[in-house]
Amino acid sequence: MKTLVIAEKPDMGRNIASVIEPRAQNKRTHLEGEHYIITWAIGHLIGLAEPDRYDDKYKKWSFGDLPIIPDEFKLLPNPKTKDQLTVIKELAARCDSLVNACDAGREGQHIFSLIRRHLKLRQPVRRLWISDLTAETIRRGFDELKDDAEYANLTEAARARSEADWLIGMNGSRAFTTKHNELLSVGRVQTPVLALIYDRQKQIESFDSQKYYEVYGYFKQGTTAYRGIWQGDRITDEEKANKLAAKVQGKQGVIESYDVKDTKEYPYRLYDLTLLQREANGKYGFSAKKTLDVAQALYEKHKVISYPRTNSNYVNEQNIPEMHKVLDSLRGNGDYTELVNGAEKRFVHKNNKAVCNPAKVEDHHAIMPTLKRAGALSADEQKIYDLVVRRFLAHFYPAAEYKVHTVMTLVEEERFKTTIKQLLSLGWKVIYGGDAGNGVGSGAGPGKKGGRKGGADSQEPEEEEEETDGVFELNAAEPVLCERSEAKAKETQPPKPYTEGTLLKAMESAGKQIEDEELRDVMKDSGLGTPATRAATIERLKNVGYIDMQGKRIVITPKGRTAVELIRGAGVELLTSPEMTGRWEQRLNEIARGQASAEQFMNNVKRFTVQIIDKVRVQRPAVKTAFAQPEKPARAKRSGGSRAASGSGSGRGAAKGGSGAATASASRAPQEKTAAAPGAPAVVGSCPRPGCGGQIFMGRKGYGCSHYKTGCSFVIWKENQGRTLTDSMVRSLLEKGRTSKLKFKHASGEPYDARIILANPATGELSLERE
Repeated sequence: MKTLVIAEKPDMGRNIASVIEPRAQNKRTHLEGEHYIITWAIGHLIGLAEPDRYDDKYKKWSFGDLPIIPDEFKLLPNPKTKDQLTVIKELAARCDSLVNACDAGREGQHIFSLIRRHLKLRQPVRRLWISDLTAETIRRGFDELKDDAEYANLTEAARARSEADWLIGMNGSRAFTTKHNELLSVGRVQTPVLALIYDRQKQIESFDSQKYYEVYGYFKQGTTAYRGIWQGDRITDEEKANKLAAKVQGKQGVIESYDVKDTKEYPYRLYDLTLLQREANGKYGFSAKKTLDVAQALYEKHKVISYPRTNSNYVNEQNIPEMHKVLDSLRGNGDYTELVNGAEKRFVHKNNKAVCNPAKVEDHHAIMPTLKRAGALSADEQKIYDLVVRRFLAHFYPAAEYKVHTVMTLVEEERFKTTIKQLLSLGWKVIYGGDAGNGVGSGAGPGKKGGRKGGADSQEPEEEEEETDGVFELNAAEPVLCERSEAKAKETQPPKPYTEGTLLKAMESAGKQIEDEELRDVMKDSGLGTPATRAATIERLKNVGYIDMQGKRIVITPKGRTAVELIRGAGVELLTSPEMTGRWEQRLNEIARGQASAEQFMNNVKRFTVQIIDKVRVQRPAVKTAFAQPEKPARAKRSGGSRAASGSGSGRGAAKGGSGAATASASRAPQEKTAAAPGAPAVVGSCPRPGCGGQIFMGRKGYGCSHYKTGCSFVIWKENQGRTLTDSMVRSLLEKGRTSKLKFKHASGEPYDARIILANPATGELSLERE
């Protein structure tokens, strides 16, 4: 008898067949050769059944029927692909062994496991575990097939993840939806991600910008000129800053200390999926989903990169010779020939821990180009491919070398600090034309990224570091002259809104602000979701109307705000806790390694599910106006608006989203008509008019109240006090009665600071309050 090979998708099946059975007959649903029959799953053919498959009473959503905790989870074929499932069943009956050739990871293992369980297949199974779809790798993979029993723990982890997501999603979504008469999607991963966005938005809105002054001195010694920053407590008084600047101007000073240190900056680490998504978002504005889709096409269709859904930035020892071969294969590619000619294989070896670190490679190594030459790629595919190739090539170059000069200059008993980063050798940075400062994932060695200290979310002033490729020389024994000085006004900045790139970073570290790359590695097992699921989680939040996109910025919608506040208000803060969900993800990884019990994990999930229901049961229902959709016909473009409460995992995208939320069909969920729809006006807050209770929404020329038809005349015009008001300003006016400090100009052109004040909460009249 023959062996049945089950791949995850048709393209993968055909790629495998072209190697192991090149003369196989194409039967449309499968390919049949002399020894193997190769077929495919088309993603998730089977999912967990919805509650009404257990009892008809669950067709109607009722709080009294909760919690729903099956003794045994039922499986249900996807009706759209049930014919392919039948094909697999018939083919399996003709074979005496199976090969699981689904994606080499937790979800691929789960897809095959569900098919095997549902069809009750009893044949022995071997596992194909490969990281790219080139002929050489497929051939080697079939020579090294493993017994499927070696992956039993991974199967258990995949099953636990799926069932835990079902329990939290189905019960949480039904509980909050029926309690508050609004379709609310709840999920094990998506809810804490939404909470991250909510908390960041609240930080921004509550931030009170403070003005301060930095004093700079411009010094000269012979032909060397440099700038220093005054060292001392932050100055908030303009007069004091100006006096200090005047005190040192034109005066002679001495070099109190002068330190010169040689430093090296090593190439950024090879890409894992999350780093690739972050880089593509920052450089090209690609969404996480778009980057994943493009990378998947480069892997499956073009076969020019390795498996993209990886969480590793390293390779194994056996990958080193392969990397050398890939370097040679790129030599004939016109775009990279010159860079390849300058590359040296001696830098990539098994003892280079920045590249080869087997302890940090689990399912798959880092994303790399393959031996296959890239043909006709789309513009987007070329961009992602170029990122992967350049990151790969950088490791065949030496480190960039610098001298860092740290100078402390003393003038009139006032100290000024200067940091000059003098370039000695570009090294690997020639790959990027010398401009590698925007890369992510640095820290592969003692060198760090050049630039200014202080992260994107930092509220502290940044310590400036000047870079030069010229000569910088000082004689510490000689005096210097402060030729001029100045006091510059600056303001503390609020945290920046999330982009998809920065949100991915926060998801990877479970919300912790982690800049250190070594710590980032430690957190990888306890982040929110997995590299393969994070893009789908973000898309899920868009589709259920919880977040919108304003350019690259993510903004939370009123529905998303209310969802977080209701969940926390019910006393189930753990459901919004990134740290808790991160620990769950860590436990799932431990189950996959055989270090934790899936049964104990599921018992804990069931207890938590019961706690959710008990907490929501005693919660007071939300007032109707909390979700009221304004009647005024102003339309604002929205990213999503799906009416489904969430995805149960019957489709690949939903399952890989890791949201663990329940499916809510239109016929089952109450008050479906109030769910956020595409084109709905954007609500920015509650009406402050005493006794009104309406919602303020954005119109074409201003912000009006949803109760305008019943007589509320509250309105804030967009063009006001010489400014064009933003949603954030109006929200601050509604919640705090004032904006943060803003810049204005007199008619004469002289600037001044002021806040816009809500002078009359009954009408929306505004006024200025000068500082």
